[in-house]
Amino acid sequence: MNFQDKIQEIREKDNRYKPDAYEFVMQALYFTQKRLNKEGHISGQQLLEGIREFGIDQYGFLVKTLFNYWGIKSTQDFGEIVFNMTDSGVMGKTEQDCRDDFKNVYDFDEAFDSKRITSNFSG
Repeated sequence: MNFQDKIQEIREKDNRYKPDAYEFVMQALYFTQKRLNKEGHISGQQLLEGIREFGIDQYGFLVKTLFNYWGIKSTQDFGEIVFNMTDSGVMGKTEQDCRDDFKNVYDFDEAFDSKRITSNFSG
């Protein structure tokens, strides 16, 4: 079964998040592993920091709007996506990993503030 089929299967059980959100999380995982020069498992907090950086890098000040469109309004939503993928075998996890690793890690309004992002791009 390919990735899109797995995501479709996940969404039949939990359709809170659009398919693009799952694709983005996988891309952010690879981005974060590369940035950390680490293969394999990374922590939930490491992934969330990578998601923040990758999202801003890819979508700039529109990142929060896009996340909202995908159904993502908090770091906890990313945890739900990750655990949907681990439960279906798309991603792996350790015994120590839990949904609480993604709870209230950063505030979306602060992390994706358009004024802060715009100033980062303007140098």
